[in-house]
Amino acid sequence: MSKQILIIEDDDDIMQVLETVLTYNDFEVTGIEGTEDIIGSIKKYNPDLILTDYLLSGQNGGKICQLIKSNKETCHLPVVLISAYPELATSFGNFGFDAFINKPFNIGELVEKLGELLEK
Repeated sequence: MSKQILIIEDDDDIMQVLETVLTYNDFEVTGIEGTEDIIGSIKKYNPDLILTDYLLSGQNGGKICQLIKSNKETCHLPVVLISAYPELATSFGNFGFDAFINKPFNIGELVEKLGELLEK
């Protein structure tokens, strides 16, 4: 059974690349532009892993990660933070994410890292 990945990304081009690459690599993918209710979105989509951009309109990826990791029902889910601005994304702390990936990202390394996190 394939693993479900929830992508939170507000750049349509990056979302399309992520959806295409991850689907090709046998992941089930749901993409959303953002969320003000991450716990509700997790309950709706039931992901095995969350991949979120840091810079989003509304709540940023760091806040989303903190909400996931501080909730007893969702804290077990791996969260991968991606950003073109790693200094900005990591300067305020690590937010509890399980992995950080710089944009632009290497597709092979991204798929490998997601696979590693999902095997744990």
